[in-house]
Amino acid sequence: MAEGIAYQNKDIEFKILSEAYRERSFEAYGLKLPRIREVRPTDLPAVSANEMRMDNLFLLEDGTYALVDYESADKEQDRIKYMNYIARVVQKLYREEGRVPYIRMIVVYTGDVERAAAQFRTGCITLQMEQVFVSRIPAEEIYQGVRHKVERGEALTEQETMQLIILPLAGKGLEDKQKRIRQVIGLAKQMSDEREQKFVFSGLLVVTDKFISREDAEEIRRELTMTKVGRLIFEEGLAEGERRGEKRGEKRGEEREKKRQRIIAVANMLDLDIPEQKILEKYSQEELKAAKEALEQKI
Repeated sequence: MAEGIAYQNKDIEFKILSEAYRERSFEAYGLKLPRIREVRPTDLPAVSANEMRMDNLFLLEDGTYALVDYESADKEQDRIKYMNYIARVVQKLYREEGRVPYIRMIVVYTGDVERAAAQFRTGCITLQMEQVFVSRIPAEEIYQGVRHKVERGEALTEQETMQLIILPLAGKGLEDKQKRIRQVIGLAKQMSDEREQKFVFSGLLVVTDKFISREDAEEIRRELTMTKVGRLIFEEGLAEGERRGEKRGEKRGEEREKKRQRIIAVANMLDLDIPEQKILEKYSQEELKAAKEALEQKI
């Protein structure tokens, strides 16, 4: 993939993820917690090169934080990993806010895990986890109910969209999970509400990160980060290329495609109110001007 194309842009992805999760509730997962105020970055100090980053860090409405991880196995070493995460989050937030934050550790288990210990003791420290077992959620019933509503063009409830993004976790084994990912992607593409559609895509990308195929992840990122304006530019560019008889494999066609993809990325960033100064860190003035002209033509 060419560097800079829209569905690889982390600025866009994080902004969409933050907006999509704002004011959502964990109640659909059986957790009675305050609503989400914002999504916080998951970059932490002193993370080892071979250690995966935590999946989600949410600031809740009551000022507490929820650290969320998704697991397909019940392993003792994961509990040690959580303690490391918590220590680093506390260190980072204490430095930024000047206070010791209240952290909730939430573990969402896939259909492969039916039970797990909620506590982990190391003598002087006790880790208390709040757990969600997706195996206990009526996944097929939820899927069929959502499918019927989407096909009829009906709006989904907050609970239905929250449950929809974790449906792939109900699968047992990699193949079953990936099959369910494809089902959810298909439903999301049919959703008429773009805000809810982007929520499903962004949430799906996060919760399935450990087992989603590269092709499915790229498709979700393309759908997620391409606004309606960007999609129009993209589709018109494809139509123009077909009229001219250009093929993706030809050098001229490839150069034209890369240039158009970069303009789409800038158009999407402008459409999402990302500051021009931030955009110009990665893109040129010429690309910014072209994106503005494209946006003006679509208004």
